[in-house]
Amino acid sequence: MDKKITGLTSKEVKQRIDQGQQNNYNEDVSKSTKDIVKDNVLTLFNLLNLIIGICLALVGAFSNLFFMVIILMNITIGIIQEIRARNLVAKLSIINEDKSIVIRDGEEVSIPSENIVMDDVVKLVAGDQVPSDMVVISGQVEANEALLTGESDLIEKETDSELLSGSFISSGSCYGRVIHVGKDNYATKIANEAKIHKPFTSELVSSIRKVAKFTSFVIVPLGLILFAEAFFFGDGELKSSVVASAAALLGMLPKGMVLLIMIALATAVAKLAKKEVLVQDMYSVETLAHVDVICLDKTGTITEGKMKLQEANILNSDYEADFNEIIGSYLNQSTDNNITMQAIRNHYPISTKFAAEDVISFSSERKWGAMVLDSIGVVALGAPERLFAESELPADIEEAQKEGYRVLMLGVSEETQIIASELPKLKPLAILKIDDPIRENTNETLAYLKEEGVDIKVISGDNPVTVSNVARRAGLENYDKFIDLSELTSDEEVRSVVNDYRVFGRVSPQQKKILVEELKAQGHVVAMTGDGVNDVLALKEADCSIAMAEGDNATRQIANLVLLNSDFTTLPDVLFEGRRVVNNVTKVSSIFFIKTIYSLFLSILCALTAVSFPFIPIQITLLDLAIEGYPTFFLSFENDKRKVTTKFLPTALRRALPNAILVILNVLFIYFYGNANNWAQIDITTLMYYMLIAVSAMAVIKACMPFNLLRSFLAITTTVGTYVAAMLFKGLLEISMLTSESLPIFAVLVVITLIGKIILDKLIVKDSVRA
Repeated sequence: MDKKITGLTSKEVKQRIDQGQQNNYNEDVSKSTKDIVKDNVLTLFNLLNLIIGICLALVGAFSNLFFMVIILMNITIGIIQEIRARNLVAKLSIINEDKSIVIRDGEEVSIPSENIVMDDVVKLVAGDQVPSDMVVISGQVEANEALLTGESDLIEKETDSELLSGSFISSGSCYGRVIHVGKDNYATKIANEAKIHKPFTSELVSSIRKVAKFTSFVIVPLGLILFAEAFFFGDGELKSSVVASAAALLGMLPKGMVLLIMIALATAVAKLAKKEVLVQDMYSVETLAHVDVICLDKTGTITEGKMKLQEANILNSDYEADFNEIIGSYLNQSTDNNITMQAIRNHYPISTKFAAEDVISFSSERKWGAMVLDSIGVVALGAPERLFAESELPADIEEAQKEGYRVLMLGVSEETQIIASELPKLKPLAILKIDDPIRENTNETLAYLKEEGVDIKVISGDNPVTVSNVARRAGLENYDKFIDLSELTSDEEVRSVVNDYRVFGRVSPQQKKILVEELKAQGHVVAMTGDGVNDVLALKEADCSIAMAEGDNATRQIANLVLLNSDFTTLPDVLFEGRRVVNNVTKVSSIFFIKTIYSLFLSILCALTAVSFPFIPIQITLLDLAIEGYPTFFLSFENDKRKVTTKFLPTALRRALPNAILVILNVLFIYFYGNANNWAQIDITTLMYYMLIAVSAMAVIKACMPFNLLRSFLAITTTVGTYVAAMLFKGLLEISMLTSESLPIFAVLVVITLIGKIILDKLIVKDSVRA
C-alpha cells in the first residue's frame, strides 16, 4: 500500500455515520404487501365473481357459492407468487453484497459495502465491483461500465478519473476516494429501476386474461338481460332468477385455468430446485419451452472453467536460464487475476528477482498485458496474434490451437518504455499451452439438444480456432464453421454471419448482444448462458438468461435462472421442464374452455329466446372440481418433452370447440324433445346435465389418450366418479335420476355425440394424438 494513503480515522468515520453519510441507503420502490393484496383482490375478474357471489348470498342460494373457493385459491396463489417475486427482485441490486477493502487509520480493513462512508479510501483490484462513486487517487485500472451505460468498451481510469458505482474493474488496481454514498450514487437509480417489479410475460396467463377480458364485456349486459327475463317472464321468483342467470355468467369465466397454470409453474420451479437450478422468474420456465437456439459461452460452460497450464515451450535460449524468474517477476508485479492468469500463477512461483516499471494490465480488448522488467526490457503476455505478425508465429501455435488448447505467448524486447496503445517489436520468448477440461457428459448433452431440435451456437472471446477445437472435443456438429468476429467492423456485418457459422470467436460483449438480437429478429426464441460481466448485455437481451453460480455476481443478478452447480449439462432438464408445463397445460386447457364457449352461446340464445339458462352454479362447480380440477391436476405432472410448435390460445379454443358445439346441440335437442313430450322440467334438466357430464368426460378421455395406467385410471374415475357424485348429491344439484323414458334417450345421445365428436375433431381439431 502507498504509505501516503492513510484513509479516514475512526473518529472521522464516526462523524460521517452520525451525519448520515453512510452507504446504507435502501429505498424500497417495490410494491408493499398491502398493494400486492389490493392488486390481486381488486381485479375485474374477481369483481365480477364477487358480485355474482353477493347476489347469490343475498337471495340465500348458499349452496351455489362453492365456486368462491376456486376464486379464493386463485387470489391466494397470485398473492403468494407476487410476494415471492417481490422479495426476489428486492434482492436484486447492482451493488453486490460482497465486502470491500477500505483504508482506515492507515490499515486495510474488510467491511460490508454498506458500511462505507463519505471520503473513505477503497482498494480495488481486477474482478471487484465498485461499491460507491469515487475518484481514483492512486493506480490505474480498466473499468467495465456495461451495467450502467450499456456500453461494453473498457474505459481506462487513472488518477483523478471518476469510477461509477456498479462498474467492474476488469484489470489493474487502484485506490479510490468515495465522493458519493447511498442515494447520491449513480448506481442507486439504476438499482431502483432494476428493483421495480415489471409485468411478467407469459403466453399462458396473458391468454387467460384475454378470455376474461372478452367475456367481461358481455357478462354485465347478458347478466342483466337474463335476470330480467327470468324474473319478469319466468316464475317471478327472485332466488331462481338470480341462480339461473349466475350460472350462465360463471361458466364464461375460466376460474380454474389460472390456478392450474400457477400450480404447474410452481411445480416446475420445485422440481428444478431439486436439480440445483434456481428459478428467479417463475414464468421463464414457460419461455424455455419455446427455446430453439441456445448460445453457449465456452469458458465455464462447455468447459469446466478451471484452467491448467499443461506445457510451456521456451523459444529463446538467451532467456532460458532466467525464464522462471522472468515469468515469476511478471506475475509478482501484475494485478491480473483472471482464470488464465490463475492457471499460470498456480504453475510458477512468484519471484522478486526483476523489479518492474510501466506496468500495463491485461485488457480483454487488447488481449495482452505488459511491463518493463529491470535488466530484461519489455515483457508482454497475451494472445499470439496480438503480439506478433502472423508470419512470425511458430508452427506450434496452430497445432496447439487445433488440439483445443488456450494458447498464450510471452514476447520480449530490449526496449525500456511501453505505451498502452502499441507494443514495441517483440521477440518470441515462450508458448504457454493452457487447457480447460470439457465438462463431463457435455457430448451427450449437445447431441441430445440437437435431437430435440435445439440449435447450438458457441460464442466466446477466445481464439476461434481454439473455440472450434473445444467444440470438436465436445461433439458439436459443424464445429469447423467458425469465424473471428474481431475482423468485422460493423454491426451489419455481425448480423449477416449469424446463420453462416456455428462457432464465433474473439467476440466482444457488444457483438454477443448483436448476435442474440439478430437471432431473435429472425423469429428464434433464444436462451443465453454466461458467467462473466462480458455476458451481461447478451443475457439481458436473450429471451431466457441462464447464469452459472460460479460466475460473476452481475450475471447471477440479472439471470432468469441460475445453475447452482454451474453445470450446463443440466440444461436439457431445464428446457424440458418448460416444455412439460406448456404441453400439459395446452393439452388439458380444452377441458376448461368448453364451459367458456358453451356458456357464452347458450347465454346469448337464452337472452334472445327469454328461456332460463339450463344449469345452476352448484352444477357448474361440480364439473369445475370433478371434470376440470381432478384429472387436469394429475395430467399436468406428466413428462412431455416434445417441442412446442403451436400457440396456446388458438390451439386450446380449437380443441374445445367440438365439445362445446356438442353441448349446445344436446341442450337444444333435449329442450325441444322434452317439451314436445311433456317431460317434467327436472327430468329435462337432469338429462341435460347428464349429457353435459358425458361430453365433458369425452374431453377428459381425449386428453388421456393414448392410455397408460395413470391416464386410464383418471379417465375411468373421472367419468364414473362424476356420475356417482351427481347421483349422490342430486338434491343439492337440483336434479333427479334418469327415468325409464329418459335413460334410452341418454344412451342414444351418448352414441350419437361420440360419433359427432370423432367427426368434429377431424374437421376442426386435426391434431395428432399425443404419443
